[in-house]
Amino acid sequence: MSTLGLLQLVSPSLPVGAFSYSEGLEWLVHKKKVTNKSSLSEWLSSELLRGQIRLEAASQTYIRTALKNHLDSKDQKTLLIIKEWDSWLLALRDSVEIRKQYKQMGKSLIDLLSNMGHVLPCKTKDFSWPIAWGWAGLFWSLSELEVTQGYLYSWVANQLSAALRLIPIGPTEAQYLQFSLLPLIESQAKDLLTKDPHNLWTGDLGATLAQASHSELYSKLFRT
Repeated sequence: MSTLGLLQLVSPSLPVGAFSYSEGLEWLVHKKKVTNKSSLSEWLSSELLRGQIRLEAASQTYIRTALKNHLDSKDQKTLLIIKEWDSWLLALRDSVEIRKQYKQMGKSLIDLLSNMGHVLPCKTKDFSWPIAWGWAGLFWSLSELEVTQGYLYSWVANQLSAALRLIPIGPTEAQYLQFSLLPLIESQAKDLLTKDPHNLWTGDLGATLAQASHSELYSKLFRT
């Protein structure tokens, strides 16, 4: 069941609204920073190597442990640890736009899991996307590596879905890009699995500025 669960979890059709966000990609296209398959590949690779997404992926093992402990004990102490991870990861995101996105997507996924009978012991739905993803990993009995790989893969898939609407690439080219990034996703996931996210750094100032500037666009295909 874990393999089928992973396929459902990483699917862009997962009903959490991820398709409606470009995470700054629309602004980058508007400013002609990303214009074709080559520049898109460079930007995706840069984010996988130096972006905030790395810290969130590296946090999945710790989030999983906190959720397991809360599932076993159902006490306030374990719940507080989960909330601390949630607050820390949200605080690392500099733009209010992406913080709102992560809160909305997290609630949508927790709603979905609740409807499937996988309700958090604390019964709260006020968690962001990384926490909800960890909870989904437990629901589908995914391994720690599958959860981390899936987190990175899903981010790339959603960005490629946005790119199809923004720049002149077709579905075949997008699929090729996803395939070409698989070795990087795999190597990053294995590396991040053993890393303490508190000791990692990010270098994605450009992505942060793009996310914060998205609301200033004259016309928008994606939600801010």
